[in-house]
Amino acid sequence: MDTTLAAPQIPAVNAPAALRRLYLLRFAFAAVWAGLLFATGKELSGLTATLLVLYPLFDVACAVVDLRSARATGGPVRGLYANIALSTLTAAGLAAAAASGIPAVLRVWGAWAITAGVVQLVVGALRRRMGGQWPMILSGAISTLAGASFAAQAGGENASLGALAGYAFLGGVFFLVSALRLGRAGKRA
Repeated sequence: MDTTLAAPQIPAVNAPAALRRLYLLRFAFAAVWAGLLFATGKELSGLTATLLVLYPLFDVACAVVDLRSARATGGPVRGLYANIALSTLTAAGLAAAAASGIPAVLRVWGAWAITAGVVQLVVGALRRRMGGQWPMILSGAISTLAGASFAAQAGGENASLGALAGYAFLGGVFFLVSALRLGRAGKRA
């Protein structure tokens, strides 16, 4: 009788399936968040400030989940570490900016959109072989341009948080499209 214990088998990580689930979650969160911000974002209230800080914190959580999957499969991790750092700093920056008003929030959000967009573009490009990444690459490029527009809008008289809701929803749509494309890529593999 053999009484030695075998090491438990660790299931292989299916990176496209894990990313697909994560992207679907990100779409759902972005859609709900955008709706809440649109409904409450006419002025900068405590609830609105909380929503603004929550978005980059959710991004940090998603990047941590993504990082675990990427590490297990040998995927790109530097960009994910950069994203975690940027989003964490942004959450703190938004908390501080909310006390100064909408223009300050737009400047911080704009800087984040620019830098996170570049990171998203690079990570998507490195994951191209996996499939389903063209929407992420496009989203990163659009995020960079949108960030510049938020910074420009901050200097205007009619600075508004409404554009952030549209930005988040559009980003969510890109995650949805990428999730659907990853599903198709997984069926072909």
